[in-house]
Amino acid sequence: MTNKKAKTVDEAAEKELEGVPEHLKEAEGEEAAAAESDAERIADLNNKLAEAQQEILYAKADTQNVRRRMEKEIADARAYAATGFARDILSVSDNLTRALEAIPAEMRDDEKMKGLITGLEATGRELESVFAKNGISRIAAMGLPLDPNQHQAMVEIPSADAEPGTIVAEMQAGYMIKDRLLRPAMVGVAKSRTRSC
Repeated sequence: MTNKKAKTVDEAAEKELEGVPEHLKEAEGEEAAAAESDAERIADLNNKLAEAQQEILYAKADTQNVRRRMEKEIADARAYAATGFARDILSVSDNLTRALEAIPAEMRDDEKMKGLITGLEATGRELESVFAKNGISRIAAMGLPLDPNQHQAMVEIPSADAEPGTIVAEMQAGYMIKDRLLRPAMVGVAKSRTRSC
């Protein structure tokens, strides 16, 4: 059906050109060729425009991805900038805790030592407060099942009271900084007591 229409259009165009001189027919042919050439150029330019628009969209998407990545890296750098310092200060906290635990009860009751002990305890509380302000929190351990993501088992301790794999001793406290592990808790884990026959 399309071929018949095309033939009909061609025949109609030939009939119109029957009485027209040859040089005018050639001019009309040239105009038609020029119009075809212009249409091809326009189509080519439209294709190039569509390609350029697509490339711009890809470039915008890449730019947004880079910007988001940079924003995340900056936020992480701010959040975890103190990680190295925090690890170092944990040993100070450990030593202060050991010092307070080592003070015998009779020294705590001595009036001469009360000021010193009170000052050490206040320093410990202040240190804990500073940790909390900076997103540093102590990892819970005692009585919990061993979590290899937060706890490091140092010894197995025979126990009839605790389930195997439960933490029954804490040698060194563990800490998190926001959602990252700063230092694992070093713990002793219960193991089942074997009965001798």
